[in-house]
Amino acid sequence: MAAATAITLNVAPCLVRAYRHCMNSKIICLLAALSLAFTSAAFPAGAKMYQITGTVVEATGSKVTVEKGGERFEIDIDPATTKGTAELKVGSTVTVTYLMSATKIETATAAAVASPAATP
Repeated sequence: MAAATAITLNVAPCLVRAYRHCMNSKIICLLAALSLAFTSAAFPAGAKMYQITGTVVEATGSKVTVEKGGERFEIDIDPATTKGTAELKVGSTVTVTYLMSATKIETATAAAVASPAATP
């Protein structure tokens, strides 16, 4: 029984050395970088981007109105942050990429919700 214990003790350091030799720091750094890259791709930050292609009905310096399928979409333009060099002319076909963001969010109070129902 003592001989089996001695063999086990001699094999363990060899396994630890082999493990350290295989898992060097470059591989660990590469795996960590890949893990971070896939995590950020799986959980993108910010709002979802939308796209619409249609005909320009109205265009000013601060907004564009695009018609698609009989429906009109009015989209604000911020010249400081809007990318692209498309010249907006009425009648031209454009593709607008935009995102929705809230400017104000309010909750309805219980009294305001109950008062219209209470009136006959």
